[in-house]
Amino acid sequence: MSDIKKIVVAYSGGLDTSIILTWLKENYDCELIAFTADIGQGEELDGLEEKARSTGADHFYLADLTKPFVEDFVFPAIRGKAIYEEYYLLGTALARPLIAKAMVDCVKEYGADAIAHGATGKGNDQVRFELTAYALHPSIQVIAPWRMWDLRSREALMDYADSHGISTPTTKDKPYSMDRNLMHVSYEGGILEDPWNAPPEDMFLTTNSPLNAPDTPQFVEIDYVNGIPTAVDGVTMEPVALLTHLNAVGGEHGVGRVDIVENRFVGIKSRGVYETPGGTILHAGHRAVESITLDREVLRLRDSLVPKFTELVYNGFWYGPEMQHLLRFTDEIQQDVTGTARLRLYKGAVEIVGRKAQNSLYNQEYSTFGEDEVYNQADADGFIKLHALRLKLNTLRRKGLLKAGAPVPPEAGELKGYIE
Repeated sequence: MSDIKKIVVAYSGGLDTSIILTWLKENYDCELIAFTADIGQGEELDGLEEKARSTGADHFYLADLTKPFVEDFVFPAIRGKAIYEEYYLLGTALARPLIAKAMVDCVKEYGADAIAHGATGKGNDQVRFELTAYALHPSIQVIAPWRMWDLRSREALMDYADSHGISTPTTKDKPYSMDRNLMHVSYEGGILEDPWNAPPEDMFLTTNSPLNAPDTPQFVEIDYVNGIPTAVDGVTMEPVALLTHLNAVGGEHGVGRVDIVENRFVGIKSRGVYETPGGTILHAGHRAVESITLDREVLRLRDSLVPKFTELVYNGFWYGPEMQHLLRFTDEIQQDVTGTARLRLYKGAVEIVGRKAQNSLYNQEYSTFGEDEVYNQADADGFIKLHALRLKLNTLRRKGLLKAGAPVPPEAGELKGYIE
């Protein structure tokens, strides 16, 4: 411990980080830089500097990461269709590598020796923080108090806070672990640890209950350029403003609530509840525009890579070489994904009701059920027979009708010319 002179501490003002500063002061004789990332927590940032200094911080560093978070992480994830285990839109997983990168920058600015974080030894965030830090600063030292101290539960942390006069946003009545940013709000712990318990309605911060959402649907049109959302209802918006606007619109209509039991990277199943209104809308709109602008086989190739793309995000390998290749691949294929999606928001649901694009591969003259002059339906006969050939051969072999050196049986029918 004596070789560590300065530590950059990930500080959110939540339960864990509220006591970490004090605990580090008790166990390390060094300077502490409380690092806070603004990724859209809003009023949660109020008073953090004063609180950090009162609980042990020598310096306070606030990094505004809202713009890079949306531009460099949220939008690429939407373009890559990154949805973990069918439901989770990865709001926390996307934020962690950005925060860790900014912490490494802070380490270099202050000449620090180590970083510290409040992620538990059971969760994913410890992996995400540390893999990023080691990838970007191979010699960095990492201090993870949850893997070191004798505080074994959130109740113990709350008792520690009480005994040291530290105020925390977590209480024994509402012991949720909550993470909020521009992409989502997540909830874990407390009553949610029993997957049979429904989440209490007063827990949610950004969405109305679908049951209490407006009785009239709202239609939203989103423009995408190269797969990146650029405008809503004809109004061009900067990335942060666009996502903020859709969060408000989606939240009003109860869009984006998800309650899942997911598989953490460390092997534990965990119950999480999420609110992701704007991200849910953007994913739906993006897929709608892709459906008319991406070639079939390109789309299938991309979709075959989605599980790996999503796994890399969830597990913390954003700065791994394989992820960088996937991001470049995504950039390449999204160059034609330019168009507009029209969506209907109603009682928690997002429905695609229209899509259009100047460079659309959808051609009504070809797809019409009416009369046309461009498609010869008789061409389908040979197309089908060629694809059926291997199926017929397989059936004949299974029936014992194909034998080496034997004449072709009458049952082979039109295959006679192919298999003699």
